[in-house]
Amino acid sequence: MSQGAGKILLASRNAKKLAELRRILGPQLPHLEVLGLDDVAPYDEAPETGATFAENALAKARDGFAHSGLSTVADDSGIAVDALNGMPGVLSARWAGQHGDDEANLRLVLAQLSDTPDERLGAAFICAAALVGPDGETVVEGRMQGRLVREPRGANGFGYDPIFVADGLDLTNGELAPAEKDAISHRGKALRAIAEYLAKTEGDEL
Repeated sequence: MSQGAGKILLASRNAKKLAELRRILGPQLPHLEVLGLDDVAPYDEAPETGATFAENALAKARDGFAHSGLSTVADDSGIAVDALNGMPGVLSARWAGQHGDDEANLRLVLAQLSDTPDERLGAAFICAAALVGPDGETVVEGRMQGRLVREPRGANGFGYDPIFVADGLDLTNGELAPAEKDAISHRGKALRAIAEYLAKTEGDEL
């Protein structure tokens, strides 16, 4: 990580994702500064047209590295609902039509499941995280199995967190403290794998 040593770019403007990555990287790489897209010179971001989370994550990470010169982490994540044949999937952030309207997306999913029995509300959060830098590319995936509830609960997290309960728990992701969610979440698992990869392959250079 010769150019921008000591810094890494997270190809996102989502403040909560940045905070999450900083929490996860901090213990293993405390000297590594995590920047977001608002911290680097602006560039035209390619639309997310991939058919899979991994394709979208890799495209965003390649873009970030090409334009900033910094090793770049990007993720693409969403929820796969069993009764909706795995959807919203890669369309999770724009399921209701407008990108990033969490409330509308959540309400649409609940409306689409209104006639679905409780026992068929299984779902999984999936995250693909990609790292692209001078040493090459790597992509990892994290999953969080669980089920949906019919009314949002909790103000933590974002996206579909208020209606998702992980296997073995009674609280929604929206009711979990950030550290509790990080420990079991799809993104936590994927970003920890990236952190471990960084620590193993690039830690000596930082």
